[in-house]
Amino acid sequence: MSYCSAINQMQPGDRKTLHKNYHDNQYGFPIHDDNELFGRLILEINQAGLSWELILKKEEAFRKAYHNFNIKNIANYTEADRKRLLADAGIIRNRLKINAAIENAKTILVLQKQFGSFEKWLEFNHPKTKEEWIKVFKKTFRFTGGEIVNEFLMSIGFLPGAHSSDCEVHKKVLKAKPMWLKQNSIL
Repeated sequence: MSYCSAINQMQPGDRKTLHKNYHDNQYGFPIHDDNELFGRLILEINQAGLSWELILKKEEAFRKAYHNFNIKNIANYTEADRKRLLADAGIIRNRLKINAAIENAKTILVLQKQFGSFEKWLEFNHPKTKEEWIKVFKKTFRFTGGEIVNEFLMSIGFLPGAHSSDCEVHKKVLKAKPMWLKQNSIL
C-alpha cells in the first residue's frame, strides 16, 4: 500500500494530521537548502528500525537538539555534545546514529568545498538508479543502507515513487520539478 493510500485510510485525528502534513507539504518535494537536506538525512537515518510516525513526532526535538540541522555546528560537535544527545529523551538516543550525524556533517562540509553545496553534489551524481545511489551513499556516508537512501532520495525528489500518480499531491510535486523528472533520468 502506498503512503498516499495509507493516509487516506487513517481515522481523523492527530495521527492523520501529522502524516498528512508531511505527505502534502514535504514528501517528494525538492529541497534546496543544504541544512534542510542534511536534516532530512538525519531523520531518515534515525527512522531505521522505527516508525516514521515516531520520527515525525520528534522532528522539532531533533531540530532543537541538532541546532536546526546546521551542518557547520554539527560537524564541530565535541564529546560533550555526543553525551548531551545521548541524554536527550526527545530524540533517538542511539550512539551509532548520533555518530553518523556528526561524521556525515563533516563529510558534507568537504562536499560543499568540492561542489559548492550538498545539493550540487547530489545533482552531480544524478541520474542514477536506486542501486547506484546506494553504492554512492555507502561509500560516502555513514549509516546509509538501502532503505534509508531510497527514502531520503524519494523524499527530496531525486528518485520517483513518493506519491501515487493518482494522488493530488503528485501533481504539485511535478510542478516543483523534482530531479527525477529531468531529461535523461533513469527510472
